[in-house]
Amino acid sequence: MSGLQISTDLRAVEEQFGLDLGHDAKRPKERKAAEYKLFEADLRREAARMSELYEVFYCLENSIRKLVSDILAEAEGAKWWGSQRVHEQRIRLPAEQRWRKEIDSGVTARSDKMIDYTTFGELSQLITDNWDLFETIFQSKTAVSNVSNQLNLLRGPIAHCCPIAEIEQERLNLAVRTWFEIMS
Repeated sequence: MSGLQISTDLRAVEEQFGLDLGHDAKRPKERKAAEYKLFEADLRREAARMSELYEVFYCLENSIRKLVSDILAEAEGAKWWGSQRVHEQRIRLPAEQRWRKEIDSGVTARSDKMIDYTTFGELSQLITDNWDLFETIFQSKTAVSNVSNQLNLLRGPIAHCCPIAEIEQERLNLAVRTWFEIMS
């Protein structure tokens, strides 16, 4: 699947669901990394292809973070992170450990919101653990788990700079569309 097909799919998702996934059709095709002649041409082309997939996942994951934050804040107030809605052992402590590790490393904290330290799997867990709040948004708890699991599998190579096969690009596009389809 070419970059053009991915872009077309993104525009279709944006139009169908009234979203802005951050896709910019006017962006130049040559990426900054392509200016560095130290990298092989094949590697630069592969990086450009993978960067489009990263953009899709970046938008998806952050839109899910916002959805979860908004719903939990509406139910529990501004201090929802410390509420019983966030499982301490499975979600809160691991996220806080990631935050602490970042702070102790001396790098700039990525966020002042603890939800930004959750993994994609933990986001899904927050939804299913609090199904009473999300059942009006999604058609099925099982569908949320299934689609999230598939997305999480596809996320791995994208987040860890490994190329994926064209069929996996198609699977990602389908999984993203499915995510929005399972929303009521």
